[in-house]
Amino acid sequence: MPFLVAGLLIVAAAAILGGLTIGTRTLPLDTALGALVSSEGRVETVLVWTLRLPRSLAAFMSGAGLALAGYLLQTVTRNPLAGPGLTGVTAGAVTPIVACFVFLPSLSSVWYPIVGFVGGLVAAAVTFSVAAGRMASPLHLALGGISVSLFLNAVTTYCLLVSGPQVPSLLFWLSGGLQGRSWPEVAAMAPWVAIGLCGAFAARRVVGLLALSDHAAAGMGLHLARWRPVLLALAVLPVAGVVPVAGPIAFVGLASPHIARLLRPPGPGWTMALAVAIGGLTVVVADLLARSLAAPRELPIGIMTALLGGPVFLYLVQRPDGFAAKVGR
Repeated sequence: MPFLVAGLLIVAAAAILGGLTIGTRTLPLDTALGALVSSEGRVETVLVWTLRLPRSLAAFMSGAGLALAGYLLQTVTRNPLAGPGLTGVTAGAVTPIVACFVFLPSLSSVWYPIVGFVGGLVAAAVTFSVAAGRMASPLHLALGGISVSLFLNAVTTYCLLVSGPQVPSLLFWLSGGLQGRSWPEVAAMAPWVAIGLCGAFAARRVVGLLALSDHAAAGMGLHLARWRPVLLALAVLPVAGVVPVAGPIAFVGLASPHIARLLRPPGPGWTMALAVAIGGLTVVVADLLARSLAAPRELPIGIMTALLGGPVFLYLVQRPDGFAAKVGR
């Protein structure tokens, strides 16, 4: 299992290096690598260090954070349909950010992750409440999440209607994209994703116990009322960091944990590591395709992840050992 995780990370690193060559101005690989290790102020060095490298790193962090959020949500609820999108967490983070962008233009974007974090937590709490609590069936959770998301999407649509000339930039962001992202955006996203990752791996024993029944977990000394909100907050943290930078990116948080479980990892720690590596690699590849398929124009990453993840998720649905597998593995 360590070799598989390392292999996925190596492939992701190779994709990130390949992304240094792709853009409005295509660079040969040797030129891009030379610019990567060069300190001269050449155009190639500026392209690589200012635009392409931070963008690819932001793509990997986005996928890793969303995959972790999906895994934690599925484990906490023991529900294979739980994910940032279907539980309303993504919509809960997006809507208040859009509202602040439109109605509070003086508010610094530094506050957007905090706004998204609070909105995501509230949306998740409402979804779980509508779905009859922590032991809700997949159908109830999906219906609750869809209901909350539809309501929040209606609010977002209203904000778009009154935003005037800001609509095109908001629409592109709402489709998911990393165009123009550089080191400040990476620095803004990194702490939120890092805290979520470190907290989740530190609590991997608790995550494993939560995959059991409530009686079994409580019998082993786990304080359920204390740890469920903690893990829910750890799941929302990466979403709050990713959404202001990359927008809502579909399918990654839902499909990556299922793919990781199909590989039969030995415990929750390895499952998280696999999901993070798969999610990061998926978004890096989606970003490369978004930049290259319609060059010099760019496609939203959300479209690419939907095209990549949709067929994969449909395949998982057809596998009795995939979609319906135990979410706590």
